[in-house]
Amino acid sequence: MNKLRGKTVVITGASSGIGRSTVFDLVKQQVKSIVLVSRNKELLSEVSSEIHGKCESMVVECDVSNKTKVLKMAKDVLSVHDVDILVNNAGIGILGDVANQSIADMESVTKTNYFGMIYCTKVFLDSMLRKKDGHIVNVASLAASFGIPGLAAYCGSKFAMLGFSESLRHELHGTGVHVTVVSPIGVKTNFFYHPSFGNKFKSKERFYLDPNSVSKEIIKACTSNRLEIVVPFYMRGGVWLKHTIPFLVNPIVGTSFRKLLDIKN
Repeated sequence: MNKLRGKTVVITGASSGIGRSTVFDLVKQQVKSIVLVSRNKELLSEVSSEIHGKCESMVVECDVSNKTKVLKMAKDVLSVHDVDILVNNAGIGILGDVANQSIADMESVTKTNYFGMIYCTKVFLDSMLRKKDGHIVNVASLAASFGIPGLAAYCGSKFAMLGFSESLRHELHGTGVHVTVVSPIGVKTNFFYHPSFGNKFKSKERFYLDPNSVSKEIIKACTSNRLEIVVPFYMRGGVWLKHTIPFLVNPIVGTSFRKLLDIKN
């Protein structure tokens, strides 16, 4: 039975990468309509044209890190659609150690990844609660469980996303509204195209996932009762080890990534 048929989905970061892939997977699930949200209206329009005739779509240009713009986006969307599912997928990363990274860069990452998720959750939650039905899917990262040198702001935002989602899940118990986090390892997207990364993560590319591998898990998350889905599934073992024997795992993670970044200590 297709539980997503006839549903209306809002997805942020829909113009490329995981978000774009998720849009096409949602079309296959025969959803009624998809609201495509991103800062890049041109790319959103391209995605919308590709699904034209297969699914209703609404293109909304919005920087989720801007609360005022998110409020307007939600007003525009809710005037047209009754939202069933929200996928908070928009996210950015900037590489750099805290001592040398600007406050502006760290704020940019935190506002997009964490506050953007909060803003979007808040503006659509009330309508879900009123009808006692809905699902919020927050796309985090394995970095929600591992502190990685050079990505403190990014990891902080994803740790926060996981904690926020767990708390919200408890609060929503019995309301008919559900929360699931999808936490993948590195993914082959433009995330690593930011100039700050250079070629420092080039040696890790063989471990990166295709966006479609993650989008399929997002589809599962839309109807899942689980709090967190780790992608690939076997990395759940790594998370368990990190929390069980951190005194062994943390030094390995720290040493591995410090070598990549040439951080001395």
